[in-house]
Amino acid sequence: MASVLSPAQVPPVAERRAYSVTRFGERLDDPYFWMRDRGDPAVRAYLEAENTYAESMLAPEKEVCEGLYREMLGRIKQTDLTVPFLDRGFFYYTRTEEGEQYPIHCRKRGSLEASEEVLLDLNQLALGKPFMALGEFDVTDDGKLLAYSTDETGFRDYVLEVKDLVTGAKLPLRIERSSSAAWTPDGAWLFYVTEDDAKRPSRLWRHRLGSEQHDLVYEETDEAFRVGLNRSRSGAWLMMQCASHTTSETWLLPADTPTGEWRRFAPRLHQREYDLDHQGRRWVMRINDTGRNFRVVAVPVDDWSPEAWEELLPHREQVMVESVDCFATHLVVSERDAGLPRLRLLDVDGRSRHVPFPESVCDAWLGPNPEYDSGTLRYHYQSLVTPMSVFDYAVASGDTQLLKQTEVLGGYDPSQYESDRRWATAADGTRIPISIVWRRDRSRNRGPLYLTGYGAYGFSYPIVFSSNRLSLLDRGFAVAIAHIRGGSDLGKPWHDGGRMGNKRNTFTDFVAAAEYLVGEGWTSPENLVIEGGSAGGLLMGAVINLRPDLFRVVLAQVPFVDVINTMSDPTLPLTVGEFEEWGNPMVEEQYRWMREYCPYSNLRPGSYPAMLVRTSFNDSQVMYWEPAKYVARLRTFKTDTNPLLLLTNMGAGHGGASGRYDRLREIATDYGFILAVLSGRSSAVD
Repeated sequence: MASVLSPAQVPPVAERRAYSVTRFGERLDDPYFWMRDRGDPAVRAYLEAENTYAESMLAPEKEVCEGLYREMLGRIKQTDLTVPFLDRGFFYYTRTEEGEQYPIHCRKRGSLEASEEVLLDLNQLALGKPFMALGEFDVTDDGKLLAYSTDETGFRDYVLEVKDLVTGAKLPLRIERSSSAAWTPDGAWLFYVTEDDAKRPSRLWRHRLGSEQHDLVYEETDEAFRVGLNRSRSGAWLMMQCASHTTSETWLLPADTPTGEWRRFAPRLHQREYDLDHQGRRWVMRINDTGRNFRVVAVPVDDWSPEAWEELLPHREQVMVESVDCFATHLVVSERDAGLPRLRLLDVDGRSRHVPFPESVCDAWLGPNPEYDSGTLRYHYQSLVTPMSVFDYAVASGDTQLLKQTEVLGGYDPSQYESDRRWATAADGTRIPISIVWRRDRSRNRGPLYLTGYGAYGFSYPIVFSSNRLSLLDRGFAVAIAHIRGGSDLGKPWHDGGRMGNKRNTFTDFVAAAEYLVGEGWTSPENLVIEGGSAGGLLMGAVINLRPDLFRVVLAQVPFVDVINTMSDPTLPLTVGEFEEWGNPMVEEQYRWMREYCPYSNLRPGSYPAMLVRTSFNDSQVMYWEPAKYVARLRTFKTDTNPLLLLTNMGAGHGGASGRYDRLREIATDYGFILAVLSGRSSAVD
């Protein structure tokens, strides 16, 4: 990647094997289809050859990357702990230790002065394993048993087990392919959900501890729907939700009658979504029956008929209701207003107010609040310049107390940085919000800028602080987030405006944001870096096909770039359920939507920006072969000498490395690549 490299150094050339499909009269050649066969030795050989090539290209930047790693590591308080929260007489928290990759889950009984009890040390569980992720973590009401699940590969194959917290021994229970779980109040029964062969949570089971019997309670046969399970904060009810991307229904069971009959609250109706929480003699429901942005209604516990519903908050065109949480004396409604989060409190007597935030461009969400009868609300807050902060809000008085703000070592001074919200205008006149942060002493003269986005599944891009980001800001970068259609940043209609037949808006919105930043002098095409992961990686592939001239460097993380082929295979995880997000390519109209933007299918000869593409061999959400095929094919089309690198983590999943130090090294490598390209040190023939 540097000029000292020999021009004779060339990238791997993937074998081409004839394969094609015909869709509605059009033949689509796919010479790299063979890469789907993970058992073919040629697949691993190709991925390893790409890794070797990328590592050799990056070798001249080794000192830079190591310096970035040390710089970022130096800002992190490596031995630290989270703010404890109270749950049924125990204070729970996690802590990290210097040199250890994973958190340690702990608690203290009754007082923070009590002796510490280690519940789960992920570092011990990870010994000898390249990957470790924690899924379920659920303690019985009496505090004696812990149900937890772990994934050791990155493929999201979670195994559910139970630990006796009194003796420290594991019970002889091992549930493969588990997802969610919940205890009954007496801790005698465990309900859990398992996945089918396509990794779709589809079956609800009931198990009495100590018995050999596992009873199938419910099976969801509609492949578009997934099953989830939780217990109300009040503890009184078990709640099972069956949901697709556009439709949902909830089934309920009194938690103290495990062998009772589950009742459906309201039947599923196409494109009607609702969810529930329990509060005393009523249910509180979030539902989109009168508008896409949802309203809030109360329903008597003993009368679920629509005639008995009482509206607490009406549907509002500009405000999205994201969730409702019930406590004994109040509700907390998480809202999104003009793209920014708000926490609204509704007392049982109807009084309403918002939790005050000090900045307008910020992010906030509820922290752990397991206690139902509590007069204190725990929430998390941060912005592009304010580190993650934990607050307690006194419901009665409105007083707010800062409990902890993540410490940034090395003398971070937030007054040296500034953030703002700007607006680009899309081709159809829609205004696209952009969140941006920069050092106050940065020259606006078209300097380097790092622009990211996502734009799918109704996911609102969070406005969060990152101490790692300081390594760019302190080198003169501005960092921006394009809140493009396809997310729910401006409500559910914002999601609708960037999915199915409207998907192209996601990509043109991002281009409009980039053009705005260039036009306003924030950057230039020669200094513009773009990044996106998963569906955001699809975004990367689509926009460089649209405007390869607009961007200098592209980071594509586990990119979903082979849309047509993946969505044509219903045996893959996620495919059928996501017909409501992308469409079904077996339907001609919907195939035409995808054909217009699918990155893999629309590669053409020409110049492309410098690119670093990352994938993981055990990814179950975007299979490794999508980025691998994409890079192999792009090599045959690109006419430039810009570097194109593919890095495959052979022991991880969708989120990359699971260990915090390993993940930090990946980020340092990404930043090193960016700096090398922008500085002109990247001149190897690719």
